[in-house]
Amino acid sequence: MANGSERRDAGPAVVLGLFVAIGLVLGGYFIGNGLLQARATQRFVTVKGLSEREMPADLAIWPIVFTVSADDLGDLQKGIDDSAAKITDFLSTDFGPDEFSLSVPRITDYNLQTFAPGSRPPQRYSAETTMTLRTRNIDAARRSMQRSGELVKDGVALIRSYEYQTSFLFTGLEEIKPEMIAEATRDARRAAQQFAEDSGSRVGAIRNAQQGYFSVEDRDRFSPDFKKVRVVTTVQYFLVDD
Repeated sequence: MANGSERRDAGPAVVLGLFVAIGLVLGGYFIGNGLLQARATQRFVTVKGLSEREMPADLAIWPIVFTVSADDLGDLQKGIDDSAAKITDFLSTDFGPDEFSLSVPRITDYNLQTFAPGSRPPQRYSAETTMTLRTRNIDAARRSMQRSGELVKDGVALIRSYEYQTSFLFTGLEEIKPEMIAEATRDARRAAQQFAEDSGSRVGAIRNAQQGYFSVEDRDRFSPDFKKVRVVTTVQYFLVDD
């Protein structure tokens, strides 16, 4: 009797469980189908926008490298001081004393080196020293570079150093970043609108946006004092059917 009663009590529970299971399956189907249909309607286009500007450099760094030779370290230092004084007088015409500085000399003792017969330098010591000009007066820096031959005439042995190169920099990027990003975004939207018109749609809201890196390069190899600033943004727009 107990087993028959248990079977009668379990029957409605089994039926109820079956209906719940069917309901879950159907509910899952309709929800899943609804998501698929919603995703199918979310069409979007990915476009790139460009902003590019030409900016003048606002910082010049000019390493003035010179050498001095002597057989005695005392005479070597006197030669360094003499050349440094001439360069200081030359720069003081257009620049303040806080705009240039003298480096520690790099001294070479040729007696500590081995040379082929007849190739030893005539003097024992050589010193390479750098007077570095750092200024925001770009025009004055250019003029001084063009006049650097006057230092040679005055006895300063200038050398061209591949280790210390003249640089023109643009440091005002933070000031123009917001405008350039907005300009690149407008350029991207124009591209999206053109695509939408061609496909019989219109541009909706932004789905995703990525700002590219800003690049600052010389305008060309002959004018490093002018820079080309560039940024590319990538934007995804939803497409809405009319």
